[in-house]
Amino acid sequence: MATLTQVELQNLKHLIESHDISYQKLNTYASQCVDPQIKQMFTKAAQDSLNTKQKLLTFLN
Repeated sequence: MATLTQVELQNLKHLIESHDISYQKLNTYASQCVDPQIKQMFTKAAQDSLNTKQKLLTFLN
């Protein structure tokens, strides 16, 4: 695997942080929902953000 440049590493860290923030916010929105369909939508979006964050983290290893 090729070595990441400093710019690529900074961009990767930014993406990871963005997905982590999205995950946290979407979970908060889901916990506040009354409508089960909307709650499910937020929960799925939160899980998708978490999955993407985990995939991006593999580039740091």
